[in-house]
Amino acid sequence: MYVALGDSFAAGSGIAPQTPSGICGRSGVNYPSLLARDLQIPVVRDVTCGSAESANLAGPQRGPGGIAEPQYDALSTDTTLVTVGIGGNDIQLVQLAARCIALPLSAPCATVPDDTYPSRIDAFAATYDTVLDEVARRAPAARVLMVGYPTGIRPGGCPDRQPVRPTDATYLQARIDQLNDVMEAAADRHGATYVDLAESSRDHDVCAEDSWMVGIVPTSLDAFVPLHPTAAGHANAARQIEAVLR
Repeated sequence: MYVALGDSFAAGSGIAPQTPSGICGRSGVNYPSLLARDLQIPVVRDVTCGSAESANLAGPQRGPGGIAEPQYDALSTDTTLVTVGIGGNDIQLVQLAARCIALPLSAPCATVPDDTYPSRIDAFAATYDTVLDEVARRAPAARVLMVGYPTGIRPGGCPDRQPVRPTDATYLQARIDQLNDVMEAAADRHGATYVDLAESSRDHDVCAEDSWMVGIVPTSLDAFVPLHPTAAGHANAARQIEAVLR
């Protein structure tokens, strides 16, 4: 049995077609769905959920119109594969991206006094340790994959395409890279496998002509959650995970 845990980067929030998933906004072409199809996995429990934080792995997630049960509840001794993609909401990644939008009179996000983002991301290592310990406890026979975050915006950005100052674009991507590094180190400590999505998506960021990411300022209703992967981004994630499993 395959269990997918995670946030909107894993759920495919905002990408058509949406599946009946209550408050979670899961797409029918998110990477868990593509993995199940490509690898012909007979039993799948996709409990990924938009806006999920690490606390929603162990506890319920409440949203407008409903409640999502704790994601860990999907795990069991019959689970053989687990993917985990979590952390972006805990560190408020999308909120950081919004702060980096260059508006009249707005201050650069890269030079905010008393910036706590780097230290908060480093401290999140302990949360990843807790997550991996709990997954191992509940699903002792499972192979566990920690799925990283894709490249959002290249260093220096693309002010002609996205309203972000060059220094702020560099800062924003540095924080995404930092979170990925913390996740990878935690996977190594616990004998899990880290799946790198950043390298394969580097030429398909929000600045690229062939972008796999929704812009920091979205321009399409096909996928509208800012700085999140499109259907093409999920297809790439599935390819990277499948390459690790084969």
